[in-house]
Amino acid sequence: MKRSLCLWLLFGLTACQTDRSAQHSLQNPQTRKPFPLQPPAPPIAELSALKQFLNWEKLRQVDQAIHQAIADGKIPGGVLWVERKGQIYHKAYGHRSLFPKREQMTPDTVFDLASLTKVIATAPAIAKLHELEKLNVNDPVAKHLPAFAQNNKESVTIQHLLTHTSGLCPGLSLQTDWNGRRRAIQLACSETLQTPPGSKFKYSDLNYILLGEIVRQVSSAPLHKFCQTAFYIPLGMTDTGFLPPSDLLARIAPTVKIQSQVTRGIVHDPLAARMEGIAGHAGLFSTTKDLALFVRMLLNQGQHNGTSILKSQTVAQMTQNQSPSGLQEQRGWGWDIDSPYSGPRGNLFEIGSYGHTGWTGVSIWIDPFSETFVIFLTNRNHPNETGSVVGLRRVISTLVAEAVTDYPFPKTITNQKPPQTK
Repeated sequence: MKRSLCLWLLFGLTACQTDRSAQHSLQNPQTRKPFPLQPPAPPIAELSALKQFLNWEKLRQVDQAIHQAIADGKIPGGVLWVERKGQIYHKAYGHRSLFPKREQMTPDTVFDLASLTKVIATAPAIAKLHELEKLNVNDPVAKHLPAFAQNNKESVTIQHLLTHTSGLCPGLSLQTDWNGRRRAIQLACSETLQTPPGSKFKYSDLNYILLGEIVRQVSSAPLHKFCQTAFYIPLGMTDTGFLPPSDLLARIAPTVKIQSQVTRGIVHDPLAARMEGIAGHAGLFSTTKDLALFVRMLLNQGQHNGTSILKSQTVAQMTQNQSPSGLQEQRGWGWDIDSPYSGPRGNLFEIGSYGHTGWTGVSIWIDPFSETFVIFLTNRNHPNETGSVVGLRRVISTLVAEAVTDYPFPKTITNQKPPQTK
């Protein structure tokens, strides 16, 4: 069965192809670096199209907020993609690199997606295997990873991993000298539970490291190859993948400075780096354009140019609340709906919209009710890990929702939670 699934993935799908601070800077305005109050307007054709569904003045305020974050040293630059009913606002800001030399940010910049890997790779892969009946999300994890049963973890299910309710700790220790995928999985399987399964929400990279290994075991294909065949190739996501090739290097946004060098094209996450760059929780690289293709597929109920990437029922399961009853936090299969990490929802997008963030400064938020989504990618940790994008994410999404001209957003959103620093 595993061999046949692998062959199907390699040939069948291809043949079908036709934030650490939540506030803006409060420093004296006289000490701020100047920024353009009137950012260049988009081409006339684009501006004309935007006026149909979006208020240009509000988008200009988004530009100003991003320019201010750059001037305040919160981010070196970024790329924004706002889309509503086929109308697109796509723009680059600031610099891609500050060290060792300045490079202008470009709309096609490739970013380290950090934890967006969970929702653009791992969770969709699990969802696809569930759809194909190769696994069931209610399966015990130990059914597919027998070593996981040790230390009384037999009752932890795949669904618990997907919704961060497994009871596992946030990650593996970096204090011991270990390397490689196999060793990471051995260590993850040997962990003990901190809370009973299903009793508490605790965000954990371990959950998705294990899910990535389940994809490998069930499909007989490593996570990166499975996702290329199942999603990125049929969607035309040509700049998306793990271990980016050298011909993309010039377009990749660098992350941290280490001595006289910067990390560029190598995953920033230390656990993923020890796992040789391919892990279920981090390691994916992509652009705003490619991510927009993926999001558009979700909003189109799993369809792309007449091809079914996922069934509509699968998309619903991924993007609607799947957390155990009794928990206040709401998570889909991977996607965040309402939790302490929901800052990119802003103040107007409704609960039931969904998104995710990543440590490097990346985020996506999708509102199916108004058919609007916001992708903002930045390397806020370049060059010294001191930048912050948490507050900016909330401001951007709030302004984008205010720019929507013909959808009646509720005036207040209940259950707003203080943002977490991720």
